[in-house]
Amino acid sequence: MALELTFCGLILIASYLLGSIPTGYTAGRLLKGIDIREQGSGSTGATNVLRTLGKGPALVVLLIDMLKGVGAIALVHALYILPSTPMLPANWQPWLVAVAGFGAIFGHSRSIWLNFSGGKSVATSLGVLLAMSVPVGLGTLGVFGVVVALSRIVSLSSIAGAIAVNVLMILLNQPLPYELFAAVAGVYVIWRHRSNVQRLLAGTEPQLGQQIPSSEAISE
Repeated sequence: MALELTFCGLILIASYLLGSIPTGYTAGRLLKGIDIREQGSGSTGATNVLRTLGKGPALVVLLIDMLKGVGAIALVHALYILPSTPMLPANWQPWLVAVAGFGAIFGHSRSIWLNFSGGKSVATSLGVLLAMSVPVGLGTLGVFGVVVALSRIVSLSSIAGAIAVNVLMILLNQPLPYELFAAVAGVYVIWRHRSNVQRLLAGTEPQLGQQIPSSEAISE
């Protein structure tokens, strides 16, 4: 049992470190020699990269951040495939997937390489969801897409997705660990958007292509 628990701890650490890879920050340094945390919203996520660096870098950051979430779940599945690892109980797998998923999104938003700052974990969460359950991931992405098409506000779309994922997990009869992950991660993503919620309520949240007012920038 001790060896199995050690592997569980290693999964959590590895998932956190994978999520911690500072994609947006690195893009800012490489392309413009800037600290993206000092620009716009202060987030290292794809939306702030879009405002600061443009569409191409934002797309690359988005895809890599999603892959960080996919990679965290792949680590768990690898343990159940590789013959060199100890036999883990089959009923542990969904719980380990949930733990690895949250490790990755926490790492993205609280990166050890960026003094525990980072993004808002939306892209990494989507990667986790797609690796957990393709229907849930696509459904969440669909809700995000509809809301962003109607409102042109990324933060509102992210919050809508964080709420929708809980409904989809239940409707599609996903395992309990996945439902608990959706609840915890959904609340965490919304909490990470608390400054956006304030701007939404004040009617000052920028749409796609607009800049955050300088008086409200870098509020996190």
